[in-house]
Amino acid sequence: MLLPHFDYRAARSIDEALALANEGISSRFMAGGTDLIAQMRIRLKVERVIDLKKIPGLDAIAETDDGGLEIGATAVISDVCRHALVQARYPALVKCASELGAYALRNRATVVGNVCNGSPAADTSVALLCLDALAVAVSQRGERLIPLSEFFIAPGKTARASDEIITAIRLPAATSGMKASYNRLSRRRGMDLATVAVLTTHGGNAASKYRIGLVAVAPRTLRVPQAEALLDRQGPSAIDEAAAIARDTATPISDARGTADYRRAMVFALTLRGLAAVTA
Repeated sequence: MLLPHFDYRAARSIDEALALANEGISSRFMAGGTDLIAQMRIRLKVERVIDLKKIPGLDAIAETDDGGLEIGATAVISDVCRHALVQARYPALVKCASELGAYALRNRATVVGNVCNGSPAADTSVALLCLDALAVAVSQRGERLIPLSEFFIAPGKTARASDEIITAIRLPAATSGMKASYNRLSRRRGMDLATVAVLTTHGGNAASKYRIGLVAVAPRTLRVPQAEALLDRQGPSAIDEAAAIARDTATPISDARGTADYRRAMVFALTLRGLAAVTA
């Protein structure tokens, strides 16, 4: 399907992008465009697309003063996966991001765009959620930080206001030593959304030693804090019970990719598999 007519603008600064978004017509910001353009071909009506890729410095991946890491809005996923600090300190993000689409798509798609799309099946979102990431939202009113735990609301809906740009994702300081396992099922390898996926992590300097994140089994990406707390108290002996809690936390639907019963069963199986891998 051909794209509908729209006004394309390439902003050269954040201020210019914000000004273009406040001229009284329906506008969308574009980072990589892999989600936005596909949606515009099918159903999304947009009068103006504001491209952020020409804004200097917005593609940076840089260590912050407090030892954390900031991923700019136009940093592409393949660059994030190859970054030395990401590989050393945030293996969960590398594992999840590497599963998104095909290599060519990862050279165009961005982490920030994937998060802002608000899909319950977004591979990068579950890693960022388990890593306690923050979204940096900028508007003409100023800047605010939105925890990823509060960012996802419903399919396609996030806490970002329509006049805000998510300029970066900010990760807290971390050290090497975290183990991560991302188990993902889909109808085919590559270029398909997950039918169900589970991220499990252990170790590092997170407040919780264990993290469990669920993908494509609820209206939003979610963690399983009750199971995490159980594992922190009892360790590997509680793996079976933690997997059962994860299964019962999921609220999947039945669709073309799989039934709700299948997804619940796979949450249990994949959680068991992941926890066995990160505690080995």
